[in-house]
Amino acid sequence: MPIKLISGVSAALNGRTIEVKGKLGALNRDLPPNMIVEVGKEEILVKRPSDSRKDKSFHGLTRTLIQNMVTGVGEGFKKVLQINGVGYRASISGKSIVLKLGFSHDVNYPAPEGITFEVNGSEISVFGKDKQLVGQVAAEIRSYRPPEPYKGKGIFYLGERIIRKAGKTAAKK
Repeated sequence: MPIKLISGVSAALNGRTIEVKGKLGALNRDLPPNMIVEVGKEEILVKRPSDSRKDKSFHGLTRTLIQNMVTGVGEGFKKVLQINGVGYRASISGKSIVLKLGFSHDVNYPAPEGITFEVNGSEISVFGKDKQLVGQVAAEIRSYRPPEPYKGKGIFYLGERIIRKAGKTAAKK
């Protein structure tokens, strides 16, 4: 299945490295040794040399990684986190995010290169061109206060459902 290039996105192949440029910047990635990648004006085609199990899995991986690069430099990726808890807050200070999560100190998380934060009330948006980096940053922020099943406090992904548990008093009744 060919990868369609979004308008404003271009791709170039330099040896075993593919570079994709767009309005949000450029990304490059080394390709697996057996995969055959053909870059055209409108699309990128990934082929495999044989139908062996290893080549099939590398084919799907390579195609998905290139597709994510094209989408990332063209539109970008966004993960939204929700903060839930009394006194839990987030604010932006320069290029880092400051989290008040009930600890004796504030948690200061500096934004890695290529990541921007946006805070709107109790929601934190993580935006960037690299899908893996956006997911990693969101997971690290969530790890400071993961969702808690008894009181429902913590940092959630938007739309995440946490199954609530009954406390000790429910067992006595």
